[in-house]
Amino acid sequence: MLTTTMTVIGGALCALIFGVVGLVTTAANGASNPSSAAVLATSAVPIPALIPVLDEAGSLCPGISAPLLAAQIGAESGWNPSAVSPAGAEGIAQFLPATFATYARNDDGTGNVSPFNPVDAVMAMGRYDCALLADVSGLIGQTPVSLMLAAYNAGVGAVLAFQGIPPYPETEAYVGQVESLVPIYTASLSSGSPSSSFGQMVVAAATGELGVPYSWGGGNASGPTVGIASGANTIGFDCSGLVLFAVARASTGQIVLPHSSELQAAIGTPVAPADIQPGDVIAFALGANRTDFDHIGIYIGNSEMIDAPDTGAVVRVDTLNSYWQGVPSVIRSFG
Repeated sequence: MLTTTMTVIGGALCALIFGVVGLVTTAANGASNPSSAAVLATSAVPIPALIPVLDEAGSLCPGISAPLLAAQIGAESGWNPSAVSPAGAEGIAQFLPATFATYARNDDGTGNVSPFNPVDAVMAMGRYDCALLADVSGLIGQTPVSLMLAAYNAGVGAVLAFQGIPPYPETEAYVGQVESLVPIYTASLSSGSPSSSFGQMVVAAATGELGVPYSWGGGNASGPTVGIASGANTIGFDCSGLVLFAVARASTGQIVLPHSSELQAAIGTPVAPADIQPGDVIAFALGANRTDFDHIGIYIGNSEMIDAPDTGAVVRVDTLNSYWQGVPSVIRSFG
């Protein structure tokens, strides 16, 4: 593992023209239907104490799995046990209080049954997922897990009313986001590559920041920060700030990259496109001269990456569609 600390600031921070390219993934991308047979990639879980809890909750009924629950948590709260949404959803699994009361138990034996107790919240999520799967099982020609995820976000009543995933942008994006994250938390991704464990930790760190606002110049090794210029009033990440953070978190602070997509593209270990692994970073030359690597993202598999695209957007999953085939790019590994 590279242990040199690099803290240069300068060079290209992030392309501001990227917004014309990014496409938030949805269930239409053909994500597979997770099942209880899926094995959790433990290195991708930011809170190791929850690994056995995820395994137990993911085995509560056929159709759910530990990787599926981990993906939901990544999308719901970014693994923040203290999260509270504007709608009043609480904790790592983002339960509304009434729903949590229905499915919660004293699972850790402490008597502290709360949505802010991660053990109780994860187990309640498993029970709730099972109940939702049963509720939507009568819909014909639909993927049960996709319907369950839609019900978790929009309510089972909306799913039954529309006889499928409701046409709500938030719900459609949520289903696609969770399904695109499931492979990250599935153990099969971490086999066969000596650097994949580090790569999974890079992906897990970035996944935890999904939904954080874009802020030009924002982000450091500790997390999102106030940016500069157009980002001066926003706490968040730009593209290279997100990569800086994820690599620093995965290396427990041993690797601190420069806050510059141009410089990040010039260091690390070069990777051939055929050998790309989750956790490798991809830098793109989007400008007119095609020589300045002014955007960078973190590959997560299935021709997708996590990145901070541009002002007005958030950290999200984007597809590497055919557009990228004509754009100069380089791939680097830091593990």
